[in-house]
Amino acid sequence: MLTLILGGARSGKSDLAERLAAASGRDVLFVATMEPGDAEMAARIDAHRAVRPAAWRTIEEPLDLLGALRGHARSGGFVLVDCTTLWVSNMLLARLGDAEDAPPDAVRAAIDAAAEQAQQFAVWARGYDGDVAAVSNEAGMGLVPPYTLGRAFRDALGAANRIVARDADRVYFLVAGLALELKSLGAQPLESLPPEPGR
Repeated sequence: MLTLILGGARSGKSDLAERLAAASGRDVLFVATMEPGDAEMAARIDAHRAVRPAAWRTIEEPLDLLGALRGHARSGGFVLVDCTTLWVSNMLLARLGDAEDAPPDAVRAAIDAAAEQAQQFAVWARGYDGDVAAVSNEAGMGLVPPYTLGRAFRDALGAANRIVARDADRVYFLVAGLALELKSLGAQPLESLPPEPGR
């Protein structure tokens, strides 16, 4: 089963993912995508490590998520990816750097490459014989970012979330610690809906 867990910052996404992993009773592989870019981020990583169950295996992989999954996921286990937000960000930064003058073609190629990686992740997860939970941010509900890299990130993450949500068995959306499971409420991928008349 593939589960996508979406929400804003501090909405409870990771808490829910960890609850699902613990309740599964399976061998848990925790794949962390955060890099310690500064002292505050390093402290966050240390705090997360400290509260994870000792029996869980942890892989820290900021870019090659699929390689980590193929190399470390055990048959019948539970894989928790926290989070695809940073994975997408890392992929964009690896291709574009943090310069604001990236050519539009390069930006488009980076967004497309991130979407392709998300598609490959979804395919892998659907073929895995255990459970997969992916945590991601819903980043498209705020203002349009005023700079190129911010817009590229918003677009790439939105595309990745849409791809994974389409293929997921369950999609949770969290707001202020309250969780809705969207597909059980009748939410359907846009691609499965009939086109509007006249289009």
